[in-house]
This record gives sequence, C-alpha cells and structure tokens, in this order.
Amino acid sequence: MKKTQHRAAPVATQRTPAGAARPRTAVARRRTTAPAPAPALATPAIGARLRHARHVKGLLLKELAERVGVSISLISKYENDKVLPPLTVLHALVSALETNIGALFEPQWEPGGHVARAGQRPRITAGGDGEHEGVTLERLVPNGQGHLLQANIHIVAPGGGSMGPMRHEGDEMGYVLEGRLELRIGETVYELAAGDSFSFPSTVEHTYRNLGDVVARVVWVNTPPTF
Repeated sequence: MKKTQHRAAPVATQRTPAGAARPRTAVARRRTTAPAPAPALATPAIGARLRHARHVKGLLLKELAERVGVSISLISKYENDKVLPPLTVLHALVSALETNIGALFEPQWEPGGHVARAGQRPRITAGGDGEHEGVTLERLVPNGQGHLLQANIHIVAPGGGSMGPMRHEGDEMGYVLEGRLELRIGETVYELAAGDSFSFPSTVEHTYRNLGDVVARVVWVNTPPTF
C-alpha cells in the first residue's frame, strides 16, 4: 500500500528589509516633570529706605554727605534711586547711619525654618564706576537681631568690584566658587581662582575686583554683620 506523506503548509513570514529597524514592543514610560526653578527675588529700590533711615537719625542731607565723604547732590540721587551707590559708599552710608546693609535694604524675607532655597534669596546690588558693573550680594543668612555672622554670595561682573578700599570692625573670610578675583589686603595683592579661600581682620584696608572675562562668585562671611 502506497504511503502518503503529509507536508506542513508553509507559514508566511515577513522579512525586514536590509538596514530597516526592527519593530520594538512599545513600553509605556512614566514621564516626570521637573519643577520649574523659583524666580530670583528682585533687587529692592533703596532710595526710600535710605531717606527714612536718615530721617530717623535726624540727619540733614549735608550732614550725611559730610560723614560719607560725598556731595549733597549725590546723596539726593541715591535717595531718589537715580544712581546706585558703589559698595564702598554703601558701606560708608550704613556705617554713618549705625546699621548694616542687610538691615537697611533687605526686603521682607522669611525663609522656611533654617533653609533658604535657591532662587528665593534676596539680592542687593551696588553700583559700578560708570565703566564697569558693581557687585550683587545674594543673601545667605537673613538679617536679624542676635546674629553674629553675615554671609553673602558676592556676584562680581568682569571688571567690577568694591570700587575702592574698605575697613571696618570684625573679621571676614571667603571662598571663590568660580571666576578669578584680585584681592588686596593691606599692601599685599593676591590673585585668587576657583577653590581658593582667604581670611583676614576687617580692620585692615581691603579691596577687590574681578580680573577675568566671566562673572566671579565668592562666598563671603563677615562677623559681626556689617553688610
């Protein structure tokens, strides 16, 4: 008896053309949206606060100008927000008014607990010399009674700086986060780069400026609070 062989029917297959990507099984991925960074607080106008502090001390424009060593018209421009005082003059103003920069110009700032989030810290901007920008101070510690230290990030534009020497009571130290800085302490000049730190008594005359072509950022700590 003749045996019959049964052959399996051919199975249709799909060929992937050479060079074509093979289909992949779709896998559902969970997307996470990063929170948008908080906007930086605007630099407050300082004129009205400066005028109020002068009135509280009972000083005339002429008297404050004499104590600071600038003209009456310049004090008037500061009080009307027509000109920003450079850091050295700003420091002289608050010294004459027996206060500090944070207490006089800092906006209402109430950080939650012991933490101040990035983008939520207030900034205070000092003027330049007409050719270069001044310095912006980003507050790391809120101003308050009983604080023994004061800390800021000094944000210094290329060519900018303190615009003159300063000296006052206390001690200070700093750490360069980025950029380059020329720091003069007394008669000695130091060139600092990212990662360098410094410390000195504040009674020694000191000044600084940005030597580079990018913004310099320096953590600067003072005790007692003077900025």
